[in-house]
Amino acid sequence: MSTAPWTGPEWDDPELTRLARQLRDAHRLVAPLPPEPRRRLIRHLLAITDLAKRDAGLAARRLDAFLADFHGTAGPR
Repeated sequence: MSTAPWTGPEWDDPELTRLARQLRDAHRLVAPLPPEPRRRLIRHLLAITDLAKRDAGLAARRLDAFLADFHGTAGPR
C-alpha cells in the first residue's frame, strides 16, 4: 500500500474537463438566484451531471441548451 497522496486520475480527457468546468460555472450562475428558481435549476443541473456519467456528449449538448435558455439566447424550438 502506497503512502503517497492521491493526486487524481492518471488520464486527462479534455471533453470531460470542459464539461466539468461548465457544470461548475453553471452552478455558480444559479447560486445567487432566489430559492424557488434556484432549486428547480439545480435539479436540472444535477440531472445533466448524472447523464454525464453515461453519455458525456449528450450531457454537453444538454448543458449548452440549459445555458442558452438561462441566458435567453435559445432560438425557437
